[in-house]
Amino acid sequence: MGTVVDAANKKANGSIAEKKPTVIFVLGGPGSGKGTQCANIVQHFGYTHLSAGDLLRAEIKSGSENGTMIQNMIKEGKIVPSEVTIKLLQKAIQENGNDKFLIDGFPRNEENRAAFEEVTKIEPEFVLFFDCSEEEMERRLLGRNQGREDDNIETIRKRFNVFLESSLPVVQYYESKGKVRKIDAAKPIEEVFEAVKAVFKAKDEKAAA
Repeated sequence: MGTVVDAANKKANGSIAEKKPTVIFVLGGPGSGKGTQCANIVQHFGYTHLSAGDLLRAEIKSGSENGTMIQNMIKEGKIVPSEVTIKLLQKAIQENGNDKFLIDGFPRNEENRAAFEEVTKIEPEFVLFFDCSEEEMERRLLGRNQGREDDNIETIRKRFNVFLESSLPVVQYYESKGKVRKIDAAKPIEEVFEAVKAVFKAKDEKAAA
């Protein structure tokens, strides 16, 4: 017997799969310049930028029941379940008139990845991977001076290790499927964007062929 939740899920899954959106995962360590380049891609190629972290923060701010649960989990140092993040991404994709999306900072690990494909029935077009050395990312984050409390050397190294342990396997999985477009993110912003543009132009040319 189907519950209301099942019916809602079925409706959500049906419409998102029918929408056939183009999804590109954007991955890279802390300080690799993902945010800057996502803004450039939005401006030049008309994608909608979805950040898993921003969606979770917005949900918390909304004061909804879901938001309170997310906030409590984060406070307790627990990881928010994949399903919660995926539902927020799904809702954002459905409610947006666009059909091209950059999903930034997600999937964070293999479990996220498998759950996203299972729930949404969507495979990413490709993964844009900003490859940058730990030294360079460290230098950038320490030089940001935005007063972010997570920009101290110890925290930066922890975040970098989490990225290596959790997110790199996702990159390797998609690499084995020929879906990774690696960008040398250590170069100046303009040069990095030239490389990014080449990737998107190649994709558009392939689609037009």
